[in-house]
Amino acid sequence: MSDSPNSRSFAVGTMAGVNPPVSASRFLVRMARLGRLDSVLAPDHLISVFPRAIWDTDFTPQAKALESPDEQFDYAPLLAYLAAGAGRVQLGVGVTDPHRRHPVLLAQTFLTLAHMTKVPPILGLGSGETENLDPYGFTWNRPVDRLEEALQVIRAAWSEAKSIDFAGKYYRIDGAPMDLTAPADRMPQIWLGAHGPRMLELTGRYADGWYPWETLSPDEYQRRLRLVHTSARAAGRDPAAIVPAQMIQMLTARTHAGIKRLLRAPSTRYLGLLAPDTVWARYGVKHPFGEGFRGLIDLMPHQLTKAEVQEAIAEVPDEVLHDWLMIGTPPEILARIRELQDAGLRHAIVFPTAALVSNADMAFGYGVVLWLARRLRRQAV
Repeated sequence: MSDSPNSRSFAVGTMAGVNPPVSASRFLVRMARLGRLDSVLAPDHLISVFPRAIWDTDFTPQAKALESPDEQFDYAPLLAYLAAGAGRVQLGVGVTDPHRRHPVLLAQTFLTLAHMTKVPPILGLGSGETENLDPYGFTWNRPVDRLEEALQVIRAAWSEAKSIDFAGKYYRIDGAPMDLTAPADRMPQIWLGAHGPRMLELTGRYADGWYPWETLSPDEYQRRLRLVHTSARAAGRDPAAIVPAQMIQMLTARTHAGIKRLLRAPSTRYLGLLAPDTVWARYGVKHPFGEGFRGLIDLMPHQLTKAEVQEAIAEVPDEVLHDWLMIGTPPEILARIRELQDAGLRHAIVFPTAALVSNADMAFGYGVVLWLARRLRRQAV
């Protein structure tokens, strides 16, 4: 087992939306600050994970206010804007990639953001997703190799006193200065959205945090965290300095009857399509998007027709939803997060997925996030 969670602090954060109006994100950060949440992360997408073809009020009430789900803010100016009201809430992106944004520009962006925040900002990085890259012509062959070089460049930009020299296969930098530095107590943190062995190894070697977004059992979470720690030791780093985080897609209601109601909603059932075919195969069913479908990494939502989405939603088994999401009443959710805490989790980013179902469910969900933060902190003292 990992060190006892009671010997260290426990943090709880949530996700901010990146759709207009900007006042919604500002309100969420204010809620996080008043509710003493530890962090707010924003995603980085050019295209929403929800298809425009299905985006209407039958799918989600959010369609009343948002004409297209593909109206996506750029996370960088959004975080800069939110920083003024964030106080000591840690802001970050969860996650971007080094294919759309050159690693030197990522380094500069987060050094800049560190001057606007009161705590270190989080640069969440992943190896990329098809929907954000292929339609726009970005090159991302050998994505993990590219990511490794990008991590080296970012670290050099944050640590070299004079200039950056880097000769890699994908990035070449020749005596380039980066004189901007972070305030002494606000050096940005790198969190990696890592799941496979190679990404976990890079997390231990280069990252300040591990941020998986797939739902993991406590045993699997602990197994992968051990791989991160093994890599950190091999690189001469302190494993305890790496924050074990987790994106938690929570579906909650006061009662089991309320949860059954949420599970019938088309927006909830659509989330099961974001699970890779390996999750579906556990229950003896094939993913509607085909064998080898890797979930969100391969998704091209803007190419789907309404009929295709509706037919795929109809095939989602409840078992896949229970595997892919963290589902339960608030006490049940608390118990499951505590199991992950025992497995080594130290920073839970909890997003209430029922926000898609109704405004009342959204308000209840964020209330549960605040309640969880109070209970989990109390247990960790």
